[in-house]
Amino acid sequence: MAERFKDRVALVTGASRGIGRAVAVAFAREGASVALCYTSNDGAAEAALGDVRAAGGNGELLKFDVADSAAVAAAVAGFVKARGRLDVVVNSAGIALDGLLLRQSDDDWARQLAVNLTGVMAVSREAAKAMLRARYGRIVNLTSVVGEAGSAGQGAYAATKAGIVGFTKSLAREVASRNISVNAVSPGFIDTDMTARLSAEQKDAILKSVPISRMGTVADVVPAVLYLASDEASYVTGQVIRVNGGLYM
Repeated sequence: MAERFKDRVALVTGASRGIGRAVAVAFAREGASVALCYTSNDGAAEAALGDVRAAGGNGELLKFDVADSAAVAAAVAGFVKARGRLDVVVNSAGIALDGLLLRQSDDDWARQLAVNLTGVMAVSREAAKAMLRARYGRIVNLTSVVGEAGSAGQGAYAATKAGIVGFTKSLAREVASRNISVNAVSPGFIDTDMTARLSAEQKDAILKSVPISRMGTVADVVPAVLYLASDEASYVTGQVIRVNGGLYM
């Protein structure tokens, strides 16, 4: 496989599991040095780093909470100083604390906004400093079909994911003249830890709305992320690529 990211430096949030982990490994396989960012699960993070190294890549762990802007600034700035550059950022960290509106607590609402939306802003803001100096960069944000179509019981999660789309388009306009692209990938019903908590009945109900008639996998999502992060997508910015099996068109 061609090394599209040879000599590139990438940073992936939410890299200890799910889509973020698969993206980090894919970057490593294609030649990038990768920072795997995570919040708390040391065991999962170490395992993800092992996958990166098994893929023949270089990686390191960065532990911080994306909802803590000061921690984000310190971690990302320190990484950039050590590596001398930052070419690609993938914002994959996210949480879902589901609940119907009348049962939605202020704390759960605030936590989802802090992680899913403010976290994307904080990481992108710090990364943009290095990218603007270098006059090159690729930022890819993970949104969700829920942010486009809505989902009962996921008002807060949907609001954050819709917010990511607006943020992506706005930032894309701000930095395009410096050869920095900002795009989003919108996965649908993907087989990850986040969907594993659904019952068989819930999964069956969702699958009835998916024209391709199956759940997606992280392997379905990764190619879209890597495309947007590569030089093949140098004329693509402010876009949302949907990977949802036709669930939302």
